[in-house]
Amino acid sequence: MHHPELIHPESLAHFNDAKMGKSTIFMSDRMLVGLNAFEPGQEHALHGHADQDKVYHVLEGEGVFLLEERDIEMSAGTMLVAPAGVPHGVRNTSDERLIVLVFMAPAPGR
Repeated sequence: MHHPELIHPESLAHFNDAKMGKSTIFMSDRMLVGLNAFEPGQEHALHGHADQDKVYHVLEGEGVFLLEERDIEMSAGTMLVAPAGVPHGVRNTSDERLIVLVFMAPAPGR
């Protein structure tokens, strides 16, 4: 994708019946911007990044953020910040699709 240009993130969501869909919107050495797309019942299991901060912002749908040992209800317009080293994840607990905008810094694999 060429930048800068106007982006409608929801239109870039990739859904997969077998597992959470991922789409990369932008990546540099400093940051990754992507989408996680969940069908009902799908999740991104609890995991962590030792050297990366991660921000989740819900664009559509609802479910729960998994944060360490807590499940935190979330819906469109809510955000969660998972600093480096803090276990986190997402679960779609609804009957509708869930689209989450993701920011990671620094970008993975860089």
